Amino acid sequence: MDNFRVGIEYLSAGANRQTAGADWCDDGIVAFGADSNVALWRPLTPPPKGITSLLSGHENVVKAVRFLPKSEGESTVHLVSGADDQCLKLWALPDDGSDTGAASCIQTVHAHTAAINCIASLHERGLPTPTSRIFTTGAADASVKVWLFDGNQVCLLQTIKTTPKFFPLSIALSALGQDGEALVMAVAGTRDIVQVFVANSRTGPEFHLQATLSGHEGWIRSLDFAWESGAPGSDLILASASQDKYIRLWRFHQGRELPAAIANGADRSMGVFLPGKSPSNKAHRLQAAEHYFSITFEALLLGHDDWIYSAKWYSDPSTGKPQLLSASADNTLAIWEADSSSGIWVTTVRLGEISREKGATTATGSTGGFWTGLWSPNGSSVCCLGRTGSWRVWDYSKEQDQWMPHVGISGHTKAVTGITWSKNGDYLLSTSADQTTRLHASWNKESGQKTWHEMARPQIHGYDLNCIDSLGNSQFVSGADEKLMRVFDEPKAVAKLLSRLCDIGNEHIETMPDAANMPVLGLSNKAIEAVDDDLEVQVANPDTDREALDPGSTVRKSALEIDHPPFEDSLSRHTLWPEIEKLYGHGYEISCLAVSHDGTLIASACKASSINHAVIRLFETDRWTEVKPPLTAHSLTTTRLRFSPDDRYLLSVGRDRQWAIFERDSNDKLSYKLLQSNPRGHSRMILDATWAPLTDSLVFATAGREKQVKIWRQAPTDSPDAGIICTTTIPETHPVTAIDFLHRETTNGTLLLAVGTEIGKISIYSIDATSLNISSTLNLKPE
Repeated sequence: MDNFRVGIEYLSAGANRQTAGADWCDDGIVAFGADSNVALWRPLTPPPKGITSLLSGHENVVKAVRFLPKSEGESTVHLVSGADDQCLKLWALPDDGSDTGAASCIQTVHAHTAAINCIASLHERGLPTPTSRIFTTGAADASVKVWLFDGNQVCLLQTIKTTPKFFPLSIALSALGQDGEALVMAVAGTRDIVQVFVANSRTGPEFHLQATLSGHEGWIRSLDFAWESGAPGSDLILASASQDKYIRLWRFHQGRELPAAIANGADRSMGVFLPGKSPSNKAHRLQAAEHYFSITFEALLLGHDDWIYSAKWYSDPSTGKPQLLSASADNTLAIWEADSSSGIWVTTVRLGEISREKGATTATGSTGGFWTGLWSPNGSSVCCLGRTGSWRVWDYSKEQDQWMPHVGISGHTKAVTGITWSKNGDYLLSTSADQTTRLHASWNKESGQKTWHEMARPQIHGYDLNCIDSLGNSQFVSGADEKLMRVFDEPKAVAKLLSRLCDIGNEHIETMPDAANMPVLGLSNKAIEAVDDDLEVQVANPDTDREALDPGSTVRKSALEIDHPPFEDSLSRHTLWPEIEKLYGHGYEISCLAVSHDGTLIASACKASSINHAVIRLFETDRWTEVKPPLTAHSLTTTRLRFSPDDRYLLSVGRDRQWAIFERDSNDKLSYKLLQSNPRGHSRMILDATWAPLTDSLVFATAGREKQVKIWRQAPTDSPDAGIICTTTIPETHPVTAIDFLHRETTNGTLLLAVGTEIGKISIYSIDATSLNISSTLNLKPE
C-alpha cells in the first residue's frame, strides 16, 4: 500500500456547550472541547479550513480549555484541558504555522475527585512571562487547586476548599499592584458571591480568602480581570457575569485611600433604576505583604435579556482602553466600553440575532443562546459558540466601520449515527443523535482552493436520528427513534447554492420546490415558496393553527444567493429539505435502512426483541408502498442492511449474532427470498457488514463485537463445502463497529477494506481479490 497517500481532508465536530471550554491564543489557534477531544482551529488563516486536528486522550466530555502564556523565546504552545474524567492534561503544540498535527500530551494529572469545570491562567501586566507559570483549576469537588508549570511539567502548589461550599464555575487570576509581585484570584460559581483570594508572593504562592463580593442574584458564570489603562498605576477591574442577566464591574485600587470618585461620595448608580438588590458601595479591604488595596463596586451593566454565560476583556495596546465582550443566552454578543466623558459603561456593538424573528419556540429558529465569546489576539475579530455546537465569527472592517460575519465552523454535538455519499459522490450526508441531518460538500473557490464545509442542514428533527441513505443525487431517506422513515427532496435554493459554490449540477432544478419550512408544532418539513425580500410576513398563532409557519424561518428569495458557505443562522433556517413521503410499517424505532443501487427499493428494520418485530421490510420507491411479505431471518435487532453492487443480494446482520443473505427473484425484481443464513456467524453480536466490489462471485465481510472481521465467500459448486464459508479472519484489539470495502478494485487487482473500532482506530487492509488473504495493512494516525 506504499503508493497510497492518506491525509485528513476534512474534520467536522461540534463544540461542547461549556463556557470555559474554549480559548484563543496569541498564535491564532482556537482550542475547544469537542466531546472527549480537544479540537484546534485557526479562524483567521485563509482559506477557512475548519478544524485542523483533534487531540484525543480524555475519556469524557472536555469542559475546560486554557492556553498558558508563552515565555520569552519559547516556540512551543502549551495548552491545559480538564474534563468530566477528573483528569488535567497538558498538551504541547509546535508553533510551526498551520501544521498542528504533531501536538502531543506531555502530562496527565489526576488530582481532582470530580469533573473539572474551569481553568484560569495568570493575567500579567505586559511583563515578559517567566518560565514558571501559575494557573488554577476549579472542579465539582468544591475545590480550587493552584498549579505551577515549570516549562516541562505541572505540579500542585495548593488546594483550597470553598467555604461556604459551592462548585467553582469560573476563576480569574491576575497580578496585583504596581510591582506585580502579589497575586489575586477571584472564584465564583453555584452561589451568588465572588470570593477574592490574595497571595503575598508569586514564588510559592499561598492564597488566603480576604473578601467576599455580594450583589449578584444568580449563579456566576464568568470572571475576568483587566487593567483600566496602560499607565503603571492604573487600577485592576474585575468583570463578573451572572445568570441574573447582569454584569458587575469591581475596582481593585492600590493604597489605603479609596478611589477618588468613591471617596468624594459619588454614587455610580445615581439616578439610574437598578433592578434587584441595590448595589452596595461598601469598600472591601485587601492586604498583600506591605501593600494595601480596596475593592469597590464600579458599575452594573444592563442590556441582556437572559443568562450571561461569559464576559471577556480585551485591552487595546495603543490606548490601553479595555473593552468587554459578553455572550448571553438571549442570542446576542455585546461589546461594552466606558464613555470617555461620563465614564458610564455602554454597549457599542451588538452582534447575533437581534430581530423579532428569533423563532424561540421552533427547532429551526431557536439558536439556544451563545455559550461563550472570545476575542482574537489583536481584537479585530470575535467568535462565539451557539447551542448547535457551531462557531460564528465576526471581523471588524475599518472601511465599513462595522463588524462583518465570517465563515465559521459547525458539526454534530452528539454521536454521529450514519453517513452516506450521494449516489454520484458529490456530497456527504450525516445523521446524529443530536437530531440533525447535515450535508457536507467541497467549496471550490475561484483561486482553485478547495475546503469542506457544512452546506445545508436538510433535517432538524424531534427524535434522535439513527440511519440514512441516498436516493439518487437529490433525495435521501432517514430513520429515527420513531416507527416511520421519512423521504426528503432537495429544494431549489439549496440546489442553486451547491451548483454555485460546489460545481454540483442538477438538471431538475426548475422543477424543485423553492424551499422548506417546519410548522411550529410539527415534525414534517413542508415545501414552501420563497417570498420576495420586501414582503411582510404575518405572525400566525400556533394555538389555533397547527400548520402555522414560523415567520422566523420564512425563506426569502435572496436568502441563499451568497458566495460563501451559509452561516449558522442560514443553515438552521433556510436549508431545510421538504419531506415528500413517510414510510410506515415497523412497530418500534428504526434501527437501520439501505437503498438499492438502482434506487427502486428501500430495505429497513427496527429495534426488536422478538422474531415478530425483527423483520426486514421492503418499500418500492415508485408509489412508496411496502412490498409484502416482509423478510424474516433474525430474532433480535438488525444492525445493518446492505445491497450487493448489482442488487442481486441483500445482506443483513444483527444482534442475534447471525447474518442472512436474501436473493432477488429473477421474475419479480421487487421480491427477495432467503438464500442462506448463519445463526453463529460470530460469537457475539454483529455490528456491521459490507460487500466486496466483485460481480463474478459472492464475497462480503462482517464485523463483530468479539474483535474480529470475517470475510465470507460462496464456495465453488464442485467444492465439498457447499454454501457460503468464512475464508479470512482479521483480528482487532477492540470491538469492530464499522467496515466498508472500496467500491472498486485497485489497479493491481486488490480489494481495500476499511475497519473502524470503538476506540476510534481506523485501519485499511489490502486484500488479494483471488485468495482473499491480507497483503498489507495501513493504520491511519489518530487525529
